[in-house]
Amino acid sequence: MSLSSADVAFVSELVRQRSAIVLLPEKAYLLEARLAPIAQAEGFPSMESLVQHLRMQSSNGLHLKVVEAMTTNETSFFRDLYPFEALKTRVLPDLISRRSGERQLRIWCAACSSGQEPYTVAMILLDHFPEVANWDVKILGTDLSGKMVARSVRGRYGQIEVNRGLPANLLLRHFDKEGTEWVIKPGPRKMCEFREMNLIEPWEQLPPMDVILMRNVLIYFDLETKRAVLNQARRALQPWGYLFLGGAETTLNLGDTFERVDFERSACYRLKQS
Repeated sequence: MSLSSADVAFVSELVRQRSAIVLLPEKAYLLEARLAPIAQAEGFPSMESLVQHLRMQSSNGLHLKVVEAMTTNETSFFRDLYPFEALKTRVLPDLISRRSGERQLRIWCAACSSGQEPYTVAMILLDHFPEVANWDVKILGTDLSGKMVARSVRGRYGQIEVNRGLPANLLLRHFDKEGTEWVIKPGPRKMCEFREMNLIEPWEQLPPMDVILMRNVLIYFDLETKRAVLNQARRALQPWGYLFLGGAETTLNLGDTFERVDFERSACYRLKQS
């Protein structure tokens, strides 16, 4: 049985308040598809009774489970490929030259889901930039979902997951086979750290970043939230840093802080220099 429009509106507002993700009314089917397993797992006889419980209770773990269920965790190794080519051929060479004195790199993968993007960046560094082997390199992966962060930390992936975008030679070089899973090796693992982070809250304890990958995130936010997130990105980025957004995302009409830099088949954004 479908949820009433009032119940859909309530859950949509809960999600918007906690994550800034906008669930349009025409996506009610998606909302129901993701609520049904929670209702069953938590012992509610229906989705309606689950929503009624949410209405009656103050914020708790169940509210968080509902919000996390509405996030999109689509990711893969080397997703969309071309941004990683730009990272390898243009961005990282520039940063390594620029940071050779400090011998330090800070890279942040925001909304990293189950960790494939941070580990992809680590593999690129290990395979193509041996000069940073003794540098202080930190790749931070963050996500709203504690479940996804836990998966990232484990670094374990099924065959279907490693088949998506990961060349066989890299799979054998950077992963060990354990049963039916592939486990990331210590080399790329030690470069990466993961933690929960809500992008609409203040970005605390975040060091200045050389690269921010925030791909396919802004598309879920309204205009005001997009501007707020980009404003925080401006403060988090080193003056020489690079910001990668998704292919369908842009900073146009969201302020004049960033300027687009085009690469072959890809682009990123840098802070405008005064």
